[in-house]
Amino acid sequence: MLVVMAAGMGSRYGGLKQIDPVGDNGEIIIDFSLYDAVLAGFQKVVFLIKKDIEADFREVVGNRMSKFMDVKYAYQELDALPEGFSVPAGRKKPWGTAHAVLCCRDRIDAPFAVINSDDYYGREAFRLIYRYLADLENPRSSHYAMVGYRLENTLTENGHVARGVCTVSPEGFLTEIRERTHIEKRGDGAAYTEDGGKTWFPIPRGSIVSMNLWGFSEAVLDEIARGFPVFLKNEAARNPEKAEYFLPSVVDAQLKAGTADVRVLRTPDRWYGVTYRKDKPGVVEAMRRLKRAGFYPAELWKEKK
Repeated sequence: MLVVMAAGMGSRYGGLKQIDPVGDNGEIIIDFSLYDAVLAGFQKVVFLIKKDIEADFREVVGNRMSKFMDVKYAYQELDALPEGFSVPAGRKKPWGTAHAVLCCRDRIDAPFAVINSDDYYGREAFRLIYRYLADLENPRSSHYAMVGYRLENTLTENGHVARGVCTVSPEGFLTEIRERTHIEKRGDGAAYTEDGGKTWFPIPRGSIVSMNLWGFSEAVLDEIARGFPVFLKNEAARNPEKAEYFLPSVVDAQLKAGTADVRVLRTPDRWYGVTYRKDKPGVVEAMRRLKRAGFYPAELWKEKK
């Protein structure tokens, strides 16, 4: 099963109808990801959206995909909170990626992968994560997986990005993940800052980062649910308008407690995304190159039967 986090699409792009195509035949980034997911073997998808963009989302994405996958919808809303909690005054920002996955709980009935709707992950990433999930012996165990990218394959020339910088054991397991919210390209390397640019720390070339492509058993849903009230009492109480419940933070807490392990599935693929408007021409050209090379058909869903 595949979970696609798309609740932020309307706010980021000013409405789904304004999503910029990156393919010559009007394809948006999610089209390429879903195409690769179907080829890898995924047959079910849960689209996590906001209720007020459902009609547009079905028109732009969902109705087409229902011909190729078993499509379900889940909804991320600010008031989807545990009993006893309410939305803080002034809060407009979604509660974060862990809350997004928690909102899908009633739609998930098997090991699942999680992706962002506006990132291009590459075909190998979906092949790796599908094979991992298909081989899980116990679908309720706390054995997870993450597709890891080389940092330099995930940077933009046009500004900063946020990435989960990973520490990986010699055996290939994740030992730590640290969210770095301001990483910039520096020559052939990169550096991050946590004080608005006053101080910079280099990140070694070849470092593995998370792009939020995870593979989970259903057990992670219980862990997210247990941690959400704690987050609301602590981080959200300190920063009620902006604090977010991040999926990597949930995983990192389990790693530190020794209650889960995460296999890192390394991919050589390059990430593409339109973090900034200036990124779009590069993404469009990359998709053209992949089509010219025969990696994708001229019209994705017309030829994918």
